[in-house]
Amino acid sequence: MERQYVGIDLHRRRSVIVRKNAAGEVLGKVRIDNSAMALAEAVAAAGPEPEVVIEATFGWYWAADVLEEMGARVHLAHPLGNNWGNRRVKNDERDANDLVDLLRLGRLAESWIAPPEVRELREIVRYRLKLVRLRSGLKAQVHAVMGKHGVLPTRCDMFGLGGNAQLDALEFPGAYMTRLDSLRDLIDIYNREIDQLDRRIPTMLAGHDGYRAIQAIPGVGPLLAAVFVAEIGDVTRFPSPHRLTSWAGLTPKHRESDTKVTRLGISKQGSRHVRWAAIEAVSRNHGGGRIKADFRRIAERRGRNIGRVAAARKVLVLVYYGLRDGEIRCLAKADQG
Repeated sequence: MERQYVGIDLHRRRSVIVRKNAAGEVLGKVRIDNSAMALAEAVAAAGPEPEVVIEATFGWYWAADVLEEMGARVHLAHPLGNNWGNRRVKNDERDANDLVDLLRLGRLAESWIAPPEVRELREIVRYRLKLVRLRSGLKAQVHAVMGKHGVLPTRCDMFGLGGNAQLDALEFPGAYMTRLDSLRDLIDIYNREIDQLDRRIPTMLAGHDGYRAIQAIPGVGPLLAAVFVAEIGDVTRFPSPHRLTSWAGLTPKHRESDTKVTRLGISKQGSRHVRWAAIEAVSRNHGGGRIKADFRRIAERRGRNIGRVAAARKVLVLVYYGLRDGEIRCLAKADQG
């Protein structure tokens, strides 16, 4: 039986499925109400081991798992890597047609489908990052309430021992005090949840050689290391550290036409979490050692922001070798020396 190609325009409630052969002839179109059974039945019409493409959109996990369980070869379309053009008509059927044609013609820009265990780790790590951002918003609201009454913080950290003592002594009119007390209670709840995740994440990564190795990089602690492991996943899918830094959006954009070549700022595509973790690792001590010296040299010539990005790129190179080899030889030699 000739292999068939299936394009799925996946949505939250309904999806459109288009089947074609290698020559591009339409063999079937169907719209389904989303469920594992309906999806499996619609794709089963394509025969054994069909080539199936779905877009990396809201809730794609369940669909990819169902398709893989039934023997399909699943491809995940990168939402930014495929040029849809400026179409006069855009609808679900056209999207499914475009997806299957890109796959059939070998022009599909694909995303990596992380295995279930990596997705689970990502869920926990990303949830912690989300909780920290929400807690930061609550703390900013506490400062806003204080500012409305002209009260300045007496500590850099208003939520440590000294800062809490100042907050305990504050007396504001009823509505402001109600808001302040509520914010402090919510911050305590967030602190508790974040602490629980801080204990759970290293447990999930116990025995992971790469996780242990990359913590030898200056500025990379257990939590940033967890971000790298969760977001990068199988590092061997990148043939070189340059490919990893490009995927993380830390390399310049390149525009070339005829004899004119233009290098712009970093692309900022790919994993924003990896990009953030790499920048965070060099924010205080600029990576330490050789990386710190490179940061100072570049910062003096081109500015601190460019120096910081360059240092972050060098950190990510070390992360690549640490995850690939389970050790970072240049750091080990420096320690021995």
